Amino acid sequence: MFLDQTLRPSEWQEYIGQKNIKENLRILLTAAKQRNHPPEHLLFYGPPGLGKTTLAHLIAHEMGAQMKSTSGPAIEKIGDLASILTNLSPGDILFIDEIHRLNKSIEEVLYPAMESGVLDIIIGKGPSARTIQLELPPFTMIAATTKIAMLSAPLRSRFGGGVFRLEFYTNEEIEQIITRSAKILGIEIEPGASKEIAKRSRFTPRTANYFLKRCRDFAQVKGSALSKDTVQEALTLLGVDEEGLNQADRALLLAIIDKFSGGPVGLNTISAALSEEMSTIEDVHEPYLIQLGFLERTPRGRTVTSKAYGHIKTKNSNSKLL
Repeated sequence: MFLDQTLRPSEWQEYIGQKNIKENLRILLTAAKQRNHPPEHLLFYGPPGLGKTTLAHLIAHEMGAQMKSTSGPAIEKIGDLASILTNLSPGDILFIDEIHRLNKSIEEVLYPAMESGVLDIIIGKGPSARTIQLELPPFTMIAATTKIAMLSAPLRSRFGGGVFRLEFYTNEEIEQIITRSAKILGIEIEPGASKEIAKRSRFTPRTANYFLKRCRDFAQVKGSALSKDTVQEALTLLGVDEEGLNQADRALLLAIIDKFSGGPVGLNTISAALSEEMSTIEDVHEPYLIQLGFLERTPRGRTVTSKAYGHIKTKNSNSKLL
């Protein structure tokens, strides 16, 4: 059984959070249905695990449309894109995940398809080359990306339905998601346990569901109820502290504190000290540490805050988490 698919909301009322986006989409979809026309193209962006793919599925369900899914890296040649577009039926939704990884030459072919509903294909080479134009059925393209800055301005401008940023969730919203997921999975969870998982979930539903499943496994093997104490024990075993920091996050903070006197220190230097890719530090670890107020980006480099010092000092007394 694919648990992530099972936990994905299938109705709008089941989708928790992102109220502003949901209201905008409700108006857009209602108007499209009243005109009996597919919605305009949409772009969702934001950190991983916030529900971009889920929104695409909900839109398809709301419109009663078939959804064809692919990803930027999967479309390697213009022929791949042509095959996908020519196999669409009227009203279909094409979902492209990680669209920022789309090849630029393929992106050029996508422009007229999105704007005019035609596909321009060049046949042959040199003086004998000719262009044929294929009419495409009316369709809606929904794209998702974690790096909107890597999308070209011409591509972004063609999402006439709107460009929406998904925000991080509140702990209360994460608690609601955990309670719903536990019900679907048939897990009896105490309120204190769901609150404990929520506050360590990095404000992200995907992380919350992952922690819920691992805590369930722990409780099952230990033969105990899924209580607050069980959750604390399970997440400590996973190396996740009460602020949601994992071992790699703490190693990053400790490296800056111990080796560079708390900073400022450049990303290159941190990368070398941790033997970690710069992109991993910048995209995976830093956003959450900055959001917690544990790390600052300055013109001279990264600096650990006094708040982080206090947290790391507390953790130093607990060897299980370091």
